[in-house]
Amino acid sequence: MSLNRRDLLNLGAGLAAASAQSTLGGPAFAASKRGFQPSWESLADGYKTPDWFRDAKLGIWSHWGPQCVPEFGDWYGRQMYQQGNPFYQHHVKTYGHPTTFGFMEFIPRWKADRWDPEGLMRKYKAAGAKYFMSMANHHDNLDMFDSRHHAWNTLRVGPGRDIVGTWEKVARQHGLRFGVSNHSAHAWHWWQTAYGYDAEGPLKGRRYDAFQLTKADGKGKWWQGLDPQDLYTGRNMVIPDGIDSIAAANAWHDKHDGEWLETPPPNNPAFTANWLARQNDLVDRYKPDMVYFDNYGLPLGQAGLSATAHYYNRARAWRGASDVVVTGKKLSPLQRRGIVEDVERGFSDRLRPEPWQTDTCIGNWHYDRALYDRDGYKSAQDVIQRLIDVVSKNGCLMLSIPQRGDGTIDDKEEKVLEGMAGWIAVNGPAIYGSRPWRIFGEGPTKLVEGMQNEGAAKPFEAADIRFVTKGGDLYALPMAWPSGELVIESLATSGQTSGGEVRRVELLGSPEPLAFKRDGKGLRVEIPSARPAFTPVLRISGPGLV
Repeated sequence: MSLNRRDLLNLGAGLAAASAQSTLGGPAFAASKRGFQPSWESLADGYKTPDWFRDAKLGIWSHWGPQCVPEFGDWYGRQMYQQGNPFYQHHVKTYGHPTTFGFMEFIPRWKADRWDPEGLMRKYKAAGAKYFMSMANHHDNLDMFDSRHHAWNTLRVGPGRDIVGTWEKVARQHGLRFGVSNHSAHAWHWWQTAYGYDAEGPLKGRRYDAFQLTKADGKGKWWQGLDPQDLYTGRNMVIPDGIDSIAAANAWHDKHDGEWLETPPPNNPAFTANWLARQNDLVDRYKPDMVYFDNYGLPLGQAGLSATAHYYNRARAWRGASDVVVTGKKLSPLQRRGIVEDVERGFSDRLRPEPWQTDTCIGNWHYDRALYDRDGYKSAQDVIQRLIDVVSKNGCLMLSIPQRGDGTIDDKEEKVLEGMAGWIAVNGPAIYGSRPWRIFGEGPTKLVEGMQNEGAAKPFEAADIRFVTKGGDLYALPMAWPSGELVIESLATSGQTSGGEVRRVELLGSPEPLAFKRDGKGLRVEIPSARPAFTPVLRISGPGLV
Protein backbone atom coordinates (compact mmCIF):
# COMPACT_ATOMS: atom_id res chain seq x y z
CA MET A 1 0.00 0.00 0.00
CA SER A 2 1.21 3.54 -0.80
CA LEU A 3 0.16 6.69 1.00
CA ASN A 4 -0.91 9.58 -1.22
CA ARG A 5 -0.13 13.23 -0.48
CA ARG A 6 -3.47 13.87 1.25
CA ASP A 7 -2.97 10.80 3.46
CA LEU A 8 0.48 12.03 4.43
CA LEU A 9 -0.79 15.50 5.29
CA ASN A 10 -3.53 14.07 7.48
CA LEU A 11 -1.12 11.66 9.13
CA GLY A 12 1.43 14.39 9.71
CA ALA A 13 -1.11 16.65 11.39
CA GLY A 14 -2.25 13.90 13.72
CA LEU A 15 1.08 12.15 14.17
CA ALA A 16 1.39 12.30 17.94
CA ALA A 17 -2.10 10.95 18.51
CA ALA A 18 -1.89 8.30 15.81
CA SER A 19 1.50 7.00 16.89
CA ALA A 20 0.20 6.11 20.33
CA GLN A 21 -2.30 3.67 18.81
CA SER A 22 -0.79 2.28 15.60
CA THR A 23 2.16 2.41 13.27
CA LEU A 24 2.64 3.45 9.67
CA GLY A 25 4.31 1.75 6.77
CA GLY A 26 3.55 -1.81 7.75
CA PRO A 27 1.09 -4.02 9.61
CA ALA A 28 -0.71 -2.15 12.36
CA PHE A 29 0.47 -3.09 15.83
CA ALA A 30 -1.81 -2.07 18.66
CA ALA A 31 0.36 -1.14 21.63
CA SER A 32 -0.73 -3.25 24.57
CA LYS A 33 -0.13 -2.27 28.15
CA ARG A 34 3.01 -4.40 28.09
CA GLY A 35 4.22 -3.09 24.75
CA PHE A 36 6.55 -0.18 24.21
CA GLN A 37 4.87 3.22 23.97
CA PRO A 38 6.27 6.17 21.97
CA SER A 39 7.82 7.94 24.95
CA TRP A 40 11.31 8.07 26.43
CA GLU A 41 9.95 6.82 29.76
CA SER A 42 8.45 3.71 28.17
CA LEU A 43 11.58 2.95 26.14
CA ALA A 44 13.82 3.42 29.20
CA ASP A 45 11.67 1.27 31.47
CA GLY A 46 11.36 -1.69 29.11
CA TYR A 47 14.61 -1.88 27.15
CA LYS A 48 17.84 -3.75 27.82
CA THR A 49 20.82 -3.79 25.45
CA PRO A 50 21.07 -7.36 24.07
CA ASP A 51 24.06 -9.53 24.85
CA TRP A 52 24.71 -10.20 21.16
CA PHE A 53 25.63 -6.55 20.72
CA ARG A 54 27.78 -6.47 23.84
CA ASP A 55 29.60 -9.57 22.60
CA ALA A 56 30.02 -8.49 18.96
CA LYS A 57 32.39 -5.51 19.50
CA LEU A 58 33.13 -4.81 15.81
CA GLY A 59 30.89 -3.95 12.87
CA ILE A 60 31.53 -2.93 9.27
CA TRP A 61 29.40 -0.25 7.60
CA SER A 62 28.61 0.22 3.91
CA HIS A 63 28.12 4.00 3.81
CA TRP A 64 27.53 4.05 0.08
CA GLY A 65 25.35 5.82 -2.44
CA PRO A 66 25.26 8.15 -5.46
CA GLN A 67 27.41 10.73 -3.65
CA CYS A 68 30.29 8.27 -4.13
CA VAL A 69 30.14 8.67 -7.92
CA PRO A 70 32.15 11.94 -8.06
CA GLU A 71 34.77 10.41 -5.67
CA PHE A 72 35.11 13.83 -4.05
CA GLY A 73 34.20 13.16 -0.41
CA ASP A 74 31.41 13.90 2.03
CA TRP A 75 28.20 15.86 1.59
CA TYR A 76 28.76 16.35 -2.12
CA GLY A 77 25.02 16.71 -2.74
CA ARG A 78 24.67 19.71 -0.46
CA GLN A 79 27.97 21.44 -1.11
CA MET A 80 27.83 21.24 -4.90
CA TYR A 81 25.15 23.95 -4.69
CA GLN A 82 27.20 26.42 -2.62
CA GLN A 83 29.01 28.88 -4.86
CA GLY A 84 32.63 29.37 -3.79
CA ASN A 85 32.79 25.96 -2.18
CA PRO A 86 35.47 23.57 -3.58
CA PHE A 87 32.69 21.06 -4.24
CA TYR A 88 30.81 23.62 -6.33
CA GLN A 89 33.96 24.50 -8.24
CA HIS A 90 34.74 20.84 -8.92
CA HIS A 91 31.17 20.21 -9.97
CA VAL A 92 30.98 23.10 -12.44
CA LYS A 93 34.34 22.17 -13.95
CA THR A 94 33.63 18.43 -14.19
CA TYR A 95 29.88 18.07 -14.74
CA GLY A 96 28.41 21.47 -15.48
CA HIS A 97 26.44 24.13 -13.67
CA PRO A 98 23.86 23.01 -11.06
CA THR A 99 21.12 24.80 -12.97
CA THR A 100 21.44 22.10 -15.64
CA PHE A 101 23.30 19.24 -13.93
CA GLY A 102 21.84 18.86 -10.48
CA PHE A 103 22.46 16.13 -7.95
CA MET A 104 19.72 13.91 -9.28
CA GLU A 105 21.75 13.43 -12.47
CA PHE A 106 24.26 11.38 -10.47
CA ILE A 107 21.63 8.77 -9.67
CA PRO A 108 21.60 7.08 -13.12
CA ARG A 109 25.41 7.20 -13.07
CA TRP A 110 25.42 5.19 -9.84
CA LYS A 111 25.33 1.81 -11.52
CA ALA A 112 27.02 -0.38 -8.87
CA ASP A 113 28.11 -2.47 -11.84
CA ARG A 114 31.17 -4.00 -10.12
CA TRP A 115 29.61 -4.53 -6.72
CA ASP A 116 30.45 -7.94 -5.27
CA PRO A 117 28.61 -8.15 -1.94
CA GLU A 118 29.60 -11.78 -1.40
CA GLY A 119 33.31 -11.11 -1.89
CA LEU A 120 33.24 -7.99 0.26
CA MET A 121 31.40 -9.76 3.07
CA ARG A 122 34.05 -12.48 3.16
CA LYS A 123 36.71 -9.81 3.62
CA TYR A 124 34.70 -7.99 6.30
CA LYS A 125 34.11 -11.18 8.24
CA ALA A 126 37.80 -12.13 8.04
CA ALA A 127 38.67 -8.64 9.34
CA GLY A 128 36.64 -9.39 12.46
CA ALA A 129 33.18 -7.96 11.82
CA LYS A 130 30.40 -9.56 13.84
CA TYR A 131 27.72 -7.21 12.55
CA PHE A 132 27.23 -5.45 9.24
CA MET A 133 25.34 -2.25 8.51
CA SER A 134 23.87 -1.14 5.21
CA MET A 135 23.02 2.49 4.69
CA ALA A 136 19.32 2.62 3.84
CA ASN A 137 19.32 6.27 2.79
CA HIS A 138 21.45 9.36 3.31
CA HIS A 139 20.57 13.04 3.66
CA ASP A 140 20.17 12.91 -0.13
CA ASN A 141 16.79 11.21 0.48
CA LEU A 142 17.23 8.27 -1.91
CA ASP A 143 15.93 5.00 -0.46
CA MET A 144 18.30 2.11 -1.13
CA PHE A 145 15.63 -0.53 -0.60
CA ASP A 146 12.29 -1.73 -1.97
CA SER A 147 10.43 1.22 -0.52
CA ARG A 148 6.64 1.24 -0.62
CA HIS A 149 6.37 4.91 0.33
CA HIS A 150 9.08 6.66 -1.68
CA ALA A 151 9.32 6.29 -5.46
CA TRP A 152 12.90 7.58 -5.43
CA ASN A 153 14.42 4.22 -4.58
CA THR A 154 17.16 2.05 -6.05
CA LEU A 155 14.81 -0.49 -7.59
CA ARG A 156 13.33 2.23 -9.77
CA VAL A 157 16.39 4.43 -10.40
CA GLY A 158 20.15 4.05 -10.21
CA PRO A 159 21.40 0.47 -9.80
CA GLY A 160 17.96 -1.06 -10.26
CA ARG A 161 18.64 -3.30 -7.25
CA ASP A 162 17.55 -3.72 -3.66
CA ILE A 163 20.81 -2.68 -2.00
CA VAL A 164 19.62 -3.22 1.57
CA GLY A 165 17.94 -6.52 0.77
CA THR A 166 21.02 -7.85 -0.98
CA TRP A 167 23.34 -6.89 1.89
CA GLU A 168 20.87 -8.37 4.39
CA LYS A 169 20.81 -11.74 2.66
CA VAL A 170 24.59 -11.95 2.30
CA ALA A 171 25.33 -10.78 5.85
CA ARG A 172 23.02 -13.37 7.37
CA GLN A 173 24.45 -16.12 5.17
CA HIS A 174 27.85 -15.31 6.69
CA GLY A 175 26.49 -15.41 10.25
CA LEU A 176 26.67 -11.65 10.87
CA ARG A 177 24.06 -9.58 12.60
CA PHE A 178 22.48 -7.06 10.22
CA GLY A 179 21.73 -3.37 10.66
CA VAL A 180 20.43 -0.43 8.66
CA SER A 181 21.26 3.27 8.94
CA ASN A 182 18.67 5.98 8.32
CA HIS A 183 19.95 9.53 7.76
CA SER A 184 17.00 10.95 5.85
CA ALA A 185 15.35 12.89 8.69
CA HIS A 186 17.77 15.72 7.86
CA ALA A 187 16.92 15.84 4.16
CA TRP A 188 14.31 18.57 4.55
CA HIS A 189 16.87 21.19 5.56
CA TRP A 190 20.03 19.61 4.09
CA TRP A 191 18.65 19.92 0.56
CA GLN A 192 17.69 23.59 0.68
CA THR A 193 20.94 24.66 -1.02
CA ALA A 194 19.61 22.92 -4.14
CA TYR A 195 16.86 25.59 -4.26
CA GLY A 196 19.41 28.42 -4.22
CA TYR A 197 21.28 30.35 -6.88
CA ASP A 198 24.63 31.90 -7.74
CA ALA A 199 25.02 35.21 -5.92
CA GLU A 200 27.72 36.35 -8.35
CA GLY A 201 28.75 35.77 -11.96
CA PRO A 202 27.06 35.33 -15.35
CA LEU A 203 24.25 33.09 -13.94
CA LYS A 204 23.60 35.31 -10.95
CA GLY A 205 20.11 34.86 -9.55
CA ARG A 206 19.16 31.87 -11.71
CA ARG A 207 17.75 29.17 -9.45
CA TYR A 208 19.28 25.69 -9.33
CA ASP A 209 17.55 22.53 -10.56
CA ALA A 210 15.52 21.72 -7.43
CA PHE A 211 13.71 25.06 -7.69
CA GLN A 212 12.84 24.59 -11.34
CA LEU A 213 11.93 20.95 -11.89
CA THR A 214 8.45 19.44 -11.72
CA LYS A 215 7.08 15.98 -12.41
CA ALA A 216 5.96 17.11 -15.87
CA ASP A 217 9.54 17.95 -16.82
CA GLY A 218 10.47 14.26 -16.66
CA LYS A 219 8.49 13.28 -19.75
CA GLY A 220 10.72 11.20 -22.00
CA LYS A 221 13.61 11.27 -19.55
CA TRP A 222 15.13 8.64 -17.25
CA TRP A 223 13.06 9.95 -14.35
CA GLN A 224 9.72 10.00 -16.14
CA GLY A 225 6.86 9.64 -13.68
CA LEU A 226 8.89 10.85 -10.71
CA ASP A 227 8.61 14.21 -9.01
CA PRO A 228 11.98 15.85 -8.23
CA GLN A 229 10.30 17.68 -5.36
CA ASP A 230 9.83 14.34 -3.60
CA LEU A 231 13.59 13.79 -3.78
CA TYR A 232 14.66 17.34 -2.86
CA THR A 233 11.85 17.56 -0.21
CA GLY A 234 10.26 20.86 -1.33
CA ARG A 235 10.78 24.52 -0.52
CA ASN A 236 11.07 24.26 3.24
CA MET A 237 13.56 27.04 3.90
CA VAL A 238 14.51 28.72 0.62
CA ILE A 239 17.06 31.51 0.44
CA PRO A 240 15.35 34.76 -0.64
CA ASP A 241 16.09 36.58 -3.86
CA GLY A 242 18.48 39.49 -3.97
CA ILE A 243 21.54 38.29 -2.06
CA ASP A 244 24.44 39.58 -4.13
CA SER A 245 27.64 38.12 -2.66
CA ILE A 246 28.94 34.59 -2.18
CA ALA A 247 29.85 35.34 1.42
CA ALA A 248 26.37 36.61 2.23
CA ALA A 249 24.72 33.62 0.56
CA ASN A 250 26.85 31.13 2.46
CA ALA A 251 26.24 33.03 5.71
CA TRP A 252 22.50 32.77 5.10
CA HIS A 253 22.70 29.02 4.54
CA ASP A 254 24.92 28.55 7.61
CA LYS A 255 22.43 30.42 9.78
CA HIS A 256 19.28 28.81 8.45
CA ASP A 257 19.33 25.44 6.69
CA GLY A 258 22.94 24.72 7.68
CA GLU A 259 22.02 24.03 11.29
CA TRP A 260 21.88 20.39 12.42
CA LEU A 261 18.14 20.51 13.02
CA GLU A 262 16.36 17.58 14.66
CA THR A 263 12.87 19.09 14.63
CA PRO A 264 10.23 18.36 11.99
CA PRO A 265 9.86 20.91 9.19
CA PRO A 266 7.33 23.39 10.62
CA ASN A 267 5.27 23.80 7.44
CA ASN A 268 5.63 20.36 5.91
CA PRO A 269 3.97 17.69 8.07
CA ALA A 270 3.82 15.36 5.07
CA PHE A 271 7.61 15.01 5.17
CA THR A 272 7.51 13.75 8.77
CA ALA A 273 4.65 11.34 8.12
CA ASN A 274 6.38 10.00 5.03
CA TRP A 275 9.64 9.57 6.94
CA LEU A 276 7.86 7.48 9.56
CA ALA A 277 6.09 5.37 6.95
CA ARG A 278 9.40 4.66 5.20
CA GLN A 279 11.25 3.84 8.42
CA ASN A 280 8.59 1.42 9.61
CA ASP A 281 8.46 -0.16 6.17
CA LEU A 282 12.24 -0.60 6.31
CA VAL A 283 12.23 -2.54 9.58
CA ASP A 284 9.12 -4.54 8.68
CA ARG A 285 10.65 -5.69 5.40
CA TYR A 286 14.17 -6.57 6.51
CA LYS A 287 13.80 -7.26 10.25
CA PRO A 288 17.22 -5.79 11.10
CA ASP A 289 19.04 -6.46 14.34
CA MET A 290 20.05 -2.82 14.57
CA VAL A 291 18.94 0.63 13.41
CA TYR A 292 21.38 3.53 13.35
CA PHE A 293 19.78 6.97 13.44
CA ASP A 294 22.08 9.83 12.47
CA ASN A 295 20.44 12.09 15.02
CA TYR A 296 20.85 13.72 18.40
CA GLY A 297 18.33 11.77 20.44
CA LEU A 298 15.79 10.38 18.00
CA PRO A 299 14.66 11.82 14.65
CA LEU A 300 11.88 14.35 14.20
CA GLY A 301 10.50 14.46 17.73
CA GLN A 302 7.49 12.23 18.21
CA ALA A 303 8.05 10.44 14.91
CA GLY A 304 11.38 9.02 16.11
CA LEU A 305 9.82 7.81 19.34
CA SER A 306 6.99 6.19 17.40
CA ALA A 307 9.44 4.51 15.01
CA THR A 308 11.52 3.11 17.88
CA ALA A 309 8.52 1.82 19.81
CA HIS A 310 7.24 0.20 16.61
CA TYR A 311 10.62 -1.46 16.02
CA TYR A 312 10.93 -2.78 19.56
CA ASN A 313 7.38 -4.12 19.51
CA ARG A 314 7.81 -5.71 16.11
CA ALA A 315 11.05 -7.35 17.24
CA ARG A 316 9.15 -8.86 20.15
CA ALA A 317 6.63 -10.24 17.69
CA TRP A 318 9.34 -11.62 15.36
CA ARG A 319 11.68 -13.07 17.97
CA GLY A 320 9.83 -13.20 21.26
CA ALA A 321 12.12 -10.51 22.68
CA SER A 322 13.12 -6.92 21.92
CA ASP A 323 16.74 -7.96 21.39
CA VAL A 324 17.52 -5.23 18.87
CA VAL A 325 19.55 -2.03 18.99
CA VAL A 326 18.68 1.57 18.13
CA THR A 327 21.38 4.23 18.30
CA GLY A 328 21.27 7.99 18.80
CA LYS A 329 23.79 10.69 19.71
CA LYS A 330 24.28 13.11 22.61
CA LEU A 331 21.83 11.32 24.86
CA SER A 332 20.61 12.23 28.32
CA PRO A 333 20.80 9.67 31.17
CA LEU A 334 17.13 8.75 30.60
CA GLN A 335 17.66 8.31 26.87
CA ARG A 336 20.70 6.05 27.42
CA ARG A 337 18.39 3.58 29.12
CA GLY A 338 16.06 3.42 26.10
CA ILE A 339 18.53 3.32 23.19
CA VAL A 340 22.30 2.92 22.72
CA GLU A 341 24.45 6.05 22.53
CA ASP A 342 26.63 6.51 19.45
CA VAL A 343 29.74 8.72 19.47
CA GLU A 344 30.59 9.73 15.91
CA ARG A 345 34.31 9.98 15.10
CA GLY A 346 35.13 10.62 18.74
CA PHE A 347 36.09 9.15 22.10
CA SER A 348 34.91 8.35 25.55
CA ASP A 349 37.27 9.41 28.32
CA ARG A 350 35.76 6.98 30.80
CA LEU A 351 34.40 3.49 31.34
CA ARG A 352 30.68 3.85 30.64
CA PRO A 353 28.08 1.91 32.64
CA GLU A 354 25.85 1.46 29.58
CA PRO A 355 26.94 -0.25 26.36
CA TRP A 356 27.66 2.27 23.61
CA GLN A 357 29.15 2.55 20.14
CA THR A 358 31.56 4.72 18.25
CA ASP A 359 31.37 4.97 14.48
CA THR A 360 34.23 6.07 12.32
CA CYS A 361 35.67 5.60 8.85
CA ILE A 362 39.13 4.80 7.55
CA GLY A 363 38.74 7.79 5.22
CA ASN A 364 35.84 10.10 4.42
CA TRP A 365 32.28 8.82 4.68
CA HIS A 366 31.83 9.01 0.91
CA TYR A 367 34.62 7.84 -1.34
CA ASP A 368 37.36 10.44 -1.82
CA ARG A 369 39.93 9.78 -4.53
CA ALA A 370 42.25 12.55 -3.30
CA LEU A 371 42.45 10.92 0.12
CA TYR A 372 43.52 7.67 -1.52
CA ASP A 373 46.14 9.49 -3.59
CA ARG A 374 47.75 11.09 -0.55
CA ASP A 375 47.68 7.91 1.59
CA GLY A 376 45.22 9.46 4.00
CA TYR A 377 43.50 6.32 5.32
CA LYS A 378 43.71 5.08 8.88
CA SER A 379 46.05 2.10 9.14
CA ALA A 380 45.02 -1.32 10.41
CA GLN A 381 46.86 -0.56 13.65
CA ASP A 382 44.95 2.73 13.99
CA VAL A 383 41.69 0.82 13.68
CA ILE A 384 42.70 -1.87 16.16
CA GLN A 385 43.83 0.74 18.68
CA ARG A 386 40.39 2.35 18.44
CA LEU A 387 38.75 -1.03 18.85
CA ILE A 388 40.80 -1.83 21.95
CA ASP A 389 40.06 1.54 23.55
CA VAL A 390 36.33 1.35 22.84
CA VAL A 391 35.94 -2.25 24.03
CA SER A 392 37.77 -1.51 27.29
CA LYS A 393 35.15 1.18 27.97
CA ASN A 394 32.13 -1.08 27.39
CA GLY A 395 31.59 -0.12 23.76
CA CYS A 396 31.55 -1.39 20.19
CA LEU A 397 33.26 0.02 17.10
CA MET A 398 31.49 0.37 13.77
CA LEU A 399 33.90 1.03 10.91
CA SER A 400 33.08 2.30 7.43
CA ILE A 401 35.12 1.14 4.44
CA PRO A 402 34.29 3.61 1.63
CA GLN A 403 33.14 2.14 -1.67
CA ARG A 404 33.50 3.68 -5.10
CA GLY A 405 30.38 4.36 -7.08
CA ASP A 406 30.83 1.05 -8.91
CA GLY A 407 30.75 -0.83 -5.60
CA THR A 408 34.42 -1.77 -5.30
CA ILE A 409 36.97 -0.91 -2.64
CA ASP A 410 40.53 0.05 -3.52
CA ASP A 411 43.83 -1.75 -2.92
CA LYS A 412 44.76 0.37 0.11
CA GLU A 413 41.46 -0.44 1.77
CA GLU A 414 42.10 -4.10 1.06
CA LYS A 415 45.41 -3.81 2.93
CA VAL A 416 43.70 -2.27 5.95
CA LEU A 417 41.24 -5.16 6.08
CA GLU A 418 44.05 -7.70 5.67
CA GLY A 419 45.98 -6.09 8.53
CA MET A 420 42.91 -6.19 10.76
CA ALA A 421 42.33 -9.84 9.84
CA GLY A 422 45.88 -10.76 10.83
CA TRP A 423 45.53 -9.15 14.26
CA ILE A 424 42.06 -10.60 14.87
CA ALA A 425 43.23 -14.12 13.96
CA VAL A 426 45.66 -14.00 16.88
CA ASN A 427 43.96 -11.75 19.41
CA GLY A 428 40.24 -12.01 18.69
CA PRO A 429 39.63 -14.22 21.76
CA ALA A 430 40.42 -11.22 23.98
CA ILE A 431 37.86 -9.03 22.20
CA TYR A 432 34.68 -10.96 21.47
CA GLY A 433 32.44 -11.66 24.43
CA SER A 434 34.70 -9.70 26.78
CA ARG A 435 33.56 -7.34 29.50
CA PRO A 436 35.22 -4.33 31.18
CA TRP A 437 37.52 -4.68 34.19
CA ARG A 438 37.66 -2.49 37.31
CA ILE A 439 39.14 0.33 35.22
CA PHE A 440 39.44 0.75 31.47
CA GLY A 441 43.20 1.20 31.44
CA GLU A 442 46.26 3.29 32.15
CA GLY A 443 48.87 5.33 30.30
CA PRO A 444 50.00 8.81 29.35
CA THR A 445 47.70 9.52 26.39
CA LYS A 446 44.60 11.41 27.49
CA LEU A 447 41.54 11.36 25.27
CA VAL A 448 39.02 14.18 25.10
CA GLU A 449 35.38 13.19 25.50
CA GLY A 450 33.14 14.03 22.57
CA MET A 451 32.26 13.65 18.91
CA GLN A 452 34.10 14.69 15.76
CA ASN A 453 37.44 15.14 17.53
CA GLU A 454 39.49 12.11 16.54
CA GLY A 455 41.75 14.14 14.26
CA ALA A 456 43.12 16.07 17.24
CA ALA A 457 44.04 12.98 19.29
CA LYS A 458 47.69 12.21 20.00
CA PRO A 459 49.09 8.82 18.94
CA PHE A 460 48.88 5.99 21.45
CA GLU A 461 52.04 4.59 23.04
CA ALA A 462 53.07 1.17 24.37
CA ALA A 463 52.51 2.50 27.90
CA ASP A 464 48.84 3.07 27.02
CA ILE A 465 47.32 -0.21 28.20
CA ARG A 466 43.67 -1.25 28.15
CA PHE A 467 42.00 -4.02 30.16
CA VAL A 468 39.12 -6.43 29.57
CA THR A 469 37.97 -9.63 31.24
CA LYS A 470 36.70 -12.90 29.89
CA GLY A 471 36.31 -16.42 31.26
CA GLY A 472 37.79 -15.49 34.62
CA ASP A 473 40.99 -14.07 33.09
CA LEU A 474 42.25 -10.53 32.81
CA TYR A 475 43.55 -9.33 29.44
CA ALA A 476 46.01 -6.46 29.12
CA LEU A 477 46.24 -4.86 25.68
CA PRO A 478 49.11 -2.40 25.10
CA MET A 479 48.47 -0.02 22.22
CA ALA A 480 51.92 -0.54 20.69
CA TRP A 481 54.65 -3.15 20.95
CA PRO A 482 56.81 -2.49 24.02
CA SER A 483 60.56 -2.65 23.86
CA GLY A 484 61.73 -5.15 26.47
CA GLU A 485 59.96 -5.00 29.82
CA LEU A 486 56.33 -3.94 30.06
CA VAL A 487 55.24 -2.45 33.39
CA ILE A 488 51.53 -2.63 34.19
CA GLU A 489 51.16 -0.16 37.02
CA SER A 490 47.53 -1.03 37.76
CA LEU A 491 48.69 -4.50 38.89
CA ALA A 492 51.15 -3.29 41.52
CA THR A 493 51.13 -5.20 44.81
CA SER A 494 49.27 -2.35 46.47
CA GLY A 495 46.71 0.13 45.22
CA GLN A 496 43.04 0.43 44.34
CA THR A 497 43.23 -2.17 41.54
CA SER A 498 45.81 -4.50 43.08
CA GLY A 499 43.47 -7.22 44.33
CA GLY A 500 44.13 -10.79 43.29
CA GLU A 501 47.09 -13.05 42.66
CA VAL A 502 48.96 -13.31 39.35
CA ARG A 503 49.94 -16.91 38.64
CA ARG A 504 50.41 -16.98 34.88
CA VAL A 505 51.01 -14.49 32.05
CA GLU A 506 50.69 -15.52 28.40
CA LEU A 507 51.17 -13.70 25.12
CA LEU A 508 48.39 -14.63 22.70
CA GLY A 509 49.93 -16.29 19.68
CA SER A 510 53.02 -17.54 21.57
CA PRO A 511 53.41 -21.10 22.87
CA GLU A 512 55.15 -20.46 26.19
CA PRO A 513 54.14 -18.41 29.25
CA LEU A 514 56.07 -15.22 29.92
CA ALA A 515 58.40 -14.44 32.79
CA PHE A 516 57.07 -11.82 35.20
CA LYS A 517 57.47 -10.34 38.63
CA ARG A 518 55.19 -8.17 40.70
CA ASP A 519 56.22 -5.38 43.04
CA GLY A 520 55.03 -2.07 44.41
CA LYS A 521 55.40 -0.36 41.02
CA GLY A 522 53.51 -2.87 38.91
CA LEU A 523 53.45 -6.19 37.15
CA ARG A 524 56.69 -6.46 35.17
CA VAL A 525 56.54 -8.70 32.11
CA GLU A 526 59.32 -9.54 29.68
CA ILE A 527 57.88 -9.15 26.20
CA PRO A 528 59.58 -11.20 23.47
CA SER A 529 60.78 -9.56 20.28
CA ALA A 530 58.91 -12.04 18.05
CA ARG A 531 55.56 -10.47 17.16
CA PRO A 532 52.57 -12.68 16.38
CA ALA A 533 50.63 -9.45 15.65
CA PHE A 534 51.46 -5.75 15.47
CA THR A 535 50.34 -5.14 19.06
CA PRO A 536 50.47 -7.69 21.91
CA VAL A 537 47.70 -9.06 24.08
CA LEU A 538 48.50 -10.59 27.47
CA ARG A 539 46.26 -13.10 29.23
CA ILE A 540 46.81 -12.80 32.98
CA SER A 541 45.45 -15.59 35.19
CA GLY A 542 45.08 -15.97 38.91
CA PRO A 543 42.47 -15.98 41.68
CA GLY A 544 40.78 -12.71 42.56
CA LEU A 545 41.97 -10.71 39.53
CA VAL A 546 38.49 -10.31 38.06
